[in-house]
Order: sequence, then structure tokens, then C-alpha cells
Amino acid sequence: MLRGVELWKSFGNQQIIKNVNLQLDPGQISVIIGPSGSGKTTLLKMMALLEHPDSGRIDIDDTSYTFPLKRGQTLTPPWPKVTVVFQQLFLWPHLTLIENITLPLKLRGLDSGQNIQQLIQLFGMESFINRYPNQASLGQRQRAALVRALVLQPEYILLDEITSSLDVEQVAIILGHLRELANKGIGILTVTHLLHFAREAADRIIFLDGGQVIESGGKELLVSPKQERVQKFLSVIEAAS
Repeated sequence: MLRGVELWKSFGNQQIIKNVNLQLDPGQISVIIGPSGSGKTTLLKMMALLEHPDSGRIDIDDTSYTFPLKRGQTLTPPWPKVTVVFQQLFLWPHLTLIENITLPLKLRGLDSGQNIQQLIQLFGMESFINRYPNQASLGQRQRAALVRALVLQPEYILLDEITSSLDVEQVAIILGHLRELANKGIGILTVTHLLHFAREAADRIIFLDGGQVIESGGKELLVSPKQERVQKFLSVIEAAS
């Protein structure tokens, strides 16, 4: 279980995250939605301990991290148990896609050739795996970034708008892959602005606005939200789509 308890985060005088509680179970797909600037990416970074909360607690299975840290206290990042894929993807341009994928293994002195081949087949990458990033489409680069995150066999994977700029077919492909990963017991927490993606993917929906969880629940939240702010947000998005 990956859980954030009473998380607070500010940058300067701006309060970004306000008393957020969030839980992700193995095999669960949770989707965070909300307007731009609501703190979604910051929350994702905190859940992976890339950003430390000002206060609160993050539990990763049997290990708890309480903030603020005591003076002189350090913590070991939970990577690769908790792994993040950002919208920017961060692929090395001078390496082929397969070289980008295998680099984390080489840095750790590991050999997982069979696992890599299984993932390449799962994501249908055989025809373009030896291309450089600038020779690959955005959807192909998205899949490479996902496979790179998965080669070290994380138990929780956090995704920041990985379906942005993809067409409907590519989004459907990514959705199918995420379902297969969840069926393997991997917990998935993803930020998206695509309501149809959230509707198809999510076991749980979290609506974040102004750094606060306004409402959370199952897919019914997208059909009949209880909070007026969520109703307004959904109506605006539906009207624009």
C-alpha cells in the first residue's frame, strides 16, 4: 500500500498541497483529475518522495516516512519500488529506445533480458525499438518511457499526464497496457486531463483543486458528483469536448 497522510506543501508563501490524504493499493488504478495549477504534479512527486512534504506522513508498505525530517535525518528514496514517469519522458536523445530502456539496469549492474523482451512484446515495440527518440512518434516514446520504468519491476508506478498529445487510438493502447499492469498487481496512480481516459481506466477518482481533495470515489464520481465544484468542472470539460 502507498499512502499519504495529512500532507502539506508550500513553496514560499504559496500553499500548494493542503491536508491531503491519499491511498493506492496494489493492483489498483487511481486517477487524479482537476484544473491546471491544482497541485496534481506536486502531489505525485511527494508520493514518490521526489518532493518532501512540509508535514505529514508517507507509508510505502511497511515503511513510514514522517515529515518534517529531523535535523540531520536522511532517507533512502523508494526507487525503483515506487517509480515515476513524467510527461516530459526524459529519454536520452543520443541513445536508442532500447538503450534508454536498458540503461537503468546497466547502472545497477543487473541483467534482465528476458523481462525486457516480454515488456517489448507486451507494448508492441518490436518494429521501432532500435530507433532514436527523434525517429520515434510521441506514442512510441511514451511506451519506451513506460517500459524503462517497468524493467526494474516497481510495485507502484506514478504517471504524470502520459497520455497528453496522444490520439484516441494511442490512448486506448496505453489504457490497455495499464490494465494489464494492474492485473499483475502493480499499483498505478496517474494524473490526467482526459475524462474519457479516467472513466475507462480508474478504479478510483480523486478530484484535486486548490491543493485539496474536494471529492473522491469510484467512477460514479464522473457521472453524479456530490460537490458543486466538481459538478462545475465536469460540465465545463464536457462542454469543451
